[in-house]
Amino acid sequence: MIANSHREEILLQFTKSLKVVKLGALAAIVLLFVVIHLLNPAFLPHMCGLLARGDIQETADYIASFGSGAVIFSFLLTLFVNALGFPPAIIFSTANTLIFGIGWGIFLSVVAETVGVAISFILLRFFFRDAAEKIISKNKTLSNLDKYSGKQGFVVMLIARMVPYLPSVMLNAIGALSAMRFRDYVVASFVGKFPSTGIEAIIGHDAITHQEDPTRMIVVIILAILLIVGAWLYERHEQRKK
Repeated sequence: MIANSHREEILLQFTKSLKVVKLGALAAIVLLFVVIHLLNPAFLPHMCGLLARGDIQETADYIASFGSGAVIFSFLLTLFVNALGFPPAIIFSTANTLIFGIGWGIFLSVVAETVGVAISFILLRFFFRDAAEKIISKNKTLSNLDKYSGKQGFVVMLIARMVPYLPSVMLNAIGALSAMRFRDYVVASFVGKFPSTGIEAIIGHDAITHQEDPTRMIVVIILAILLIVGAWLYERHEQRKK
């Protein structure tokens, strides 16, 4: 009885400490916005205006105006948008191809997007996984899905990330609130984002620059289909082994 009481006391103290840490993390996020505003009061309103208009060419021109720092600025901007889950990342991935070229623009976007969704995963799991576990534990179907995500989460997330225009915020939440391992989530997101980001960025790039040759787009679409089919076959193979 004494041992059980001691464990309950430790658990209660840990829960209280975790709440303090969560409040501290939330305060740090708010502080970041305050610091940005103090350093450059015009930055956040200007960015909000750009995002509200959704003008990709205007966004590209603004990023390019940072000169040699454009790569770093674009990386951080793309990272932040993907961590937040909105607005659509296609605005920045397309802008990156206009500034840095198709190949480097897509690579920069994929790396920044992957870091962004990884941060989103950490924050969502840290703040909301405990609450999600309580809900999941009360529902058999949700419990089974949670267990499945822990075992097959990599393939599921890989295929989902390969699908163009699928809302990133939804996939971030599914990954973070399930039992999926962080490593599987990051690797699946990184690999899966290449075809989806490539298709989105190239469509946007070619539409803005009035490119009429479809060869590049056809190659990317074929590659995406092959990757999706390959991932699906791999999942089927793993299921048969069990």
